[in-house]
Amino acid sequence: MTTATLPPSTSDAASGPPSPGAPSTTRPRGAARIRRAVRGPETDPAWARPAFLALLALTAAAYLVNLTASGWANSFYSAAVQAGATSWEAFFYGSLDAGNAITVDKPPASLWAMALSVRLLGLSSFAILLPQVLMGVATVGVVHASVRRWFGHGAALLAGGALALTPVAVLMFRFNNPDALLTLLMALAVWATLRAVEAGSVRWIALAGVFVGFGFLTKTLQVLLVVPAVALVWIFAADTSLRRRLLGGLASGGAFLASAGWWVAVVELVPTSMRPYVGGSQNDSFLELTFGYNGLGRLDGTEVGRVGGGGGGGFSEGAGLWRMFGSAVGGQVSWLLPAALLLLVAGLAMRGRAPRTDLRRAAYLAMGAWMLVTALVFSFMEGIFHEYYVVALAPPVAALVGMGAGEAWERRRDPVGALVLSAATAATAVWAFVLLSRTTAYGDWLRTGTLMLGLAATLLFLVLGRLHRRAVAVVGAAAVVAGLAGPAAYASSTLATGHSGSIVTAGPSTRGGGGPGGGGRGGFTGGRPGTTTGGGPATTNGGRPANGGGPANGGGPATGGGGGMNGLLDATTPDADVVAALSADAERYTWVAAAVGSQNAAGLQLGTRLPVMAIGGFNGSDPSPTLEEFQQYVADGEIHYLVAGGGFRGQQGGSNVANEIATWAAAGYEQVTIGGQTFYDLTRPTGTGA
Repeated sequence: MTTATLPPSTSDAASGPPSPGAPSTTRPRGAARIRRAVRGPETDPAWARPAFLALLALTAAAYLVNLTASGWANSFYSAAVQAGATSWEAFFYGSLDAGNAITVDKPPASLWAMALSVRLLGLSSFAILLPQVLMGVATVGVVHASVRRWFGHGAALLAGGALALTPVAVLMFRFNNPDALLTLLMALAVWATLRAVEAGSVRWIALAGVFVGFGFLTKTLQVLLVVPAVALVWIFAADTSLRRRLLGGLASGGAFLASAGWWVAVVELVPTSMRPYVGGSQNDSFLELTFGYNGLGRLDGTEVGRVGGGGGGGFSEGAGLWRMFGSAVGGQVSWLLPAALLLLVAGLAMRGRAPRTDLRRAAYLAMGAWMLVTALVFSFMEGIFHEYYVVALAPPVAALVGMGAGEAWERRRDPVGALVLSAATAATAVWAFVLLSRTTAYGDWLRTGTLMLGLAATLLFLVLGRLHRRAVAVVGAAAVVAGLAGPAAYASSTLATGHSGSIVTAGPSTRGGGGPGGGGRGGFTGGRPGTTTGGGPATTNGGRPANGGGPANGGGPATGGGGGMNGLLDATTPDADVVAALSADAERYTWVAAAVGSQNAAGLQLGTRLPVMAIGGFNGSDPSPTLEEFQQYVADGEIHYLVAGGGFRGQQGGSNVANEIATWAAAGYEQVTIGGQTFYDLTRPTGTGA
C-alpha cells in the first residue's frame, strides 16, 4: 500500500531560460496575482480554491449573524477586557479591574486578543466577540489545511464544514470564554506536528511546542490534552532518525517552556505587593492555581472554593464513560463522534501495511489521540465540568470524519471502502435520530427524514459498484446531508439565540436538560440550580427588563436572573441611578465600589466603565483582600461603596474574608439604597464599628 500523495514541490526551478511554450515562472502581478490566489495552484482542481474560500466566507458570515445578541456574553471576562483596554498593567496580568485588585482565574492570552480589539474599536459587544469569530474561521482553515495536504480537497471540505457546523463550536466561536483561542491553538499544534512529521523537521515540532505554550497561557493544563498526540506522532512517524526525533522532542518541550514560562516567571517573581492577587488561588500563587483549582482539582473534585458539591453532583454531574453521549453533552459535539470512532479504526486498518512514516496514518494517529485523550478525560473528571469544554473535541472529530470518509470514498468501488462508507453513514443517521428525539424543537420531520435519507444512502453504498457514476455522486451527497442536517439545525438555533453567563450550551432545549443560555442536566443552568432557561434576552430579578442594558451603554441584552446564585454565575446591569452615583467623583477613588464575587463586580464595572473590586474572586472564597487590607483601602479613601449582601453559600473550603468584610462594613458605615440596590457608603462612618 502506498503512502499519501504529497503536493508537488515548486521550489526547484530548472536553470536557464524557459523553453518556448513553457509556462512562465515570473511572479504574477496585479489581476493575475488575484486570479492565482482565487484559483489556487495549477495542480489543484478548478473548484478547490473557490470552494475553500467559500467555506471560510460562509463560516464568517454565519458566525457574525446576530453576534451582539449575547451582549456582554460572560461578563466576568468582558469586565477583564474592559480593564485591559484601560490599563496596560491589567492587560498584562489579566486583572478583573483597572485598579488591579485581583485577576481572573485563568491566564490572560485570550483576554489580550479581546482587549486589543476593544482598544481599536471601542468597548462594545461586537468588539469583544469579533476576535472569537476570527478564531473560529481560522480553526476551520487550519483543520481544512491539515486534512487537504494528505487526503485531498473533498475530504478537507467535509472536515471544515463539519467543524463549522458543530453546535458547540458555533457557540464558543461567538462567545468570550478562553475556549475559542485554546481550540485554535490545539489545532495549530497538531497541524505543525504533521508538517514536522512530513519533513522530519525539528523547527516544525518546536513550533508545535510554541502553540502548546500559548495554549497554556490561555487555559493552563487543558492544552496538555493535545500533547500525547503531538508526542506520539512525532516519535513514531517522523521521517528522520531516532536521534533527531528525540532531539526534536526536547526542542518542542523547550519551546513550550519558553513560550509559556516567561509570563509565569514574571507573575511568580514580582512581589505580591506590586501586582494584583491571583484570582482562584488561596495563597496568591499562579502555580497553586494551575495545579490546584484549575488542575488536579478538576480531575478529582477537590477544587478549593468550588460551589455545587463534588462526587458527581452539581457541576460534575454525569461523570462516566458515556458522558459525551449523554443528554447534557450529546447534542453539543457527539453528532459525528460514532462515525469518527469507526473511521479512525477503519483508517488505521487501511493503512496497516504502510511504512512507519506514512503520512495518512500519522494524521489518523494525531487526530485520534487528540480525540480519545480529550474525550476520556472529560468523561471521567469528577471536578467542575461544563458542556462547552467539549469544543476542544470538535476539530479532531471533524478531521477524522473528513479523512476517513475521504479515504473510503477513494476505495468506494472496493468492498472494504463501500462497507466503511455504509457503516459510518448508518451510525451517523441512527445517532442523529436519537439526538433529535431529545428535543421537540424541530418536530418529527427532521429526525425521521434524516434517518430515512441516511439509511437509504447506507444501503446504496453497499451496491455502489452497480450504480451509474452520477448516481454515485448523489449517494455521497445524500450521506453528507444526512450527517450534517442535525448539527446544522442545532447550529441554526444557536445562531438565533443570545447567550450570557458562566454556563452556556448550544442548540434548543432538550428533554434531558440544556439549551440556549443554560447549562446541562443537574448543573446550575441559567443562574439557578437545577433549572433550564430559554436563552433569550435575559432579565433582572422578577423577570423585569434590566435598565441601562441597551445599545447606549454597549451592552446589548441585559444578563440576569438576579445574577444567578446572587451573582455567582452571571452579572446584572446596574440601574441608571446606580451608575450615576458610582460615577460621581469617580476620579477620587481607585475603586468606585466593591462587591462580593467577580460577576457582581463585573456588572457594576461594565455599567459604569469604572474599576470595581471583586472581593473573594469568582466564588467569593479567595482571601483577597484580607479584612485588614480592606480596612486600609477604606482608610486611605480608595473605595467609595460596598454592595450589601451578595455572598454565596455552599463553597467547598476557601476563605471567609468576604463575610468578615461585609460584617465589618454593616457595623460601621451608613447603609444607602440607590436604584433599589443596597450599598454601604464607605465615606460615611456611623461611629459605631468602623
